[in-house]
Amino acid sequence: MDVYKSIGLVKELKMVYLRKVRTMIALIVSSIVIGSVALADDVITFAEADTITGESLINLIAFERAKARGVNAEAISLQSDDLVFQAVLNGQVEVGVGSAYAALQTLGAEAPVRNFYQLKKLGFLCVVNKNKIKSWKDLDGQPITIHARGSGTEAISYYMEKVHDIKFSELSFVPGSEVRAIALLKGTIDATFLDITNTRLVLAEDPEKFGILALGDVDGSDSLLFARTDFLSDRAGDIQILLEELMRAAREINADPTLPARLREEMGLLPDLPQELVDEITPYFETAVRQGMFAEDGGGLPAALGDFEFLTASGGLKGPLSDLNPDNFWNFELLEKAKAALN
Repeated sequence: MDVYKSIGLVKELKMVYLRKVRTMIALIVSSIVIGSVALADDVITFAEADTITGESLINLIAFERAKARGVNAEAISLQSDDLVFQAVLNGQVEVGVGSAYAALQTLGAEAPVRNFYQLKKLGFLCVVNKNKIKSWKDLDGQPITIHARGSGTEAISYYMEKVHDIKFSELSFVPGSEVRAIALLKGTIDATFLDITNTRLVLAEDPEKFGILALGDVDGSDSLLFARTDFLSDRAGDIQILLEELMRAAREINADPTLPARLREEMGLLPDLPQELVDEITPYFETAVRQGMFAEDGGGLPAALGDFEFLTASGGLKGPLSDLNPDNFWNFELLEKAKAALN
């Protein structure tokens, strides 16, 4: 085996290891969360359908600082976005991380769940096998692999169909950027959306084979925080503290993208993260900051209106745009109070 194949195998094994860890955690957490109530009533659990890695440090730093102010929060990984929303809806976890727009529209104005913070904007890249795909037109009639139904990657896919006048033959759902990256490297798939870290790993593995298709002017939320309205009312003070710390972390990271890697060591966060992914922390945040992924004000009404425009254009929400009421999807009050306190 030559040295380049050996390096590639090590990378793949590390990525597989992460996937196995994620699956194990998801199965354990799913059984605990869905089968019982939280053991510690004061802990606010944030659930997401993705691996908790270095890209999650903006949340973890905020949680650690909020803990010093008397608010306990934790992050867990569940198996799918649907499971996250159902766990929030049923009161089995306190806060969901992802996108709840389609589910909220289905439930209607009386839905007991609302978005309340924009964690980050879309930061996915379309990575393709350049030997087979050189433009979006080459994907007409071809399959594309995305994260999950209702995800930002699905919305981007529909948007690209409209922008480029193409039609994918199939949208294949494969949760986890690291899993889709392995499929690209193995040749199982030829086109997918990856996060920044896994895009860098794939392009570094074989830059002659893999490339990126430009997405153009795509502006929408990748990850929002959402929760039951009764929980937001009952724990308003604690949520305000968490929002203050999330915005503080976003502002500091936008000013210095090297900060997350340093604070990870100082705070003892993610101690078991493989070194390869530790090395990717600063490059990820440098790229994310350049792309403007972290809003310093939590998004609020401008984020909601931008999401409406993007999601109605992509088919993620049913229009017309003028019929969508932001108050049916968002709670703005807590964010406004947190901004006033922080400023």
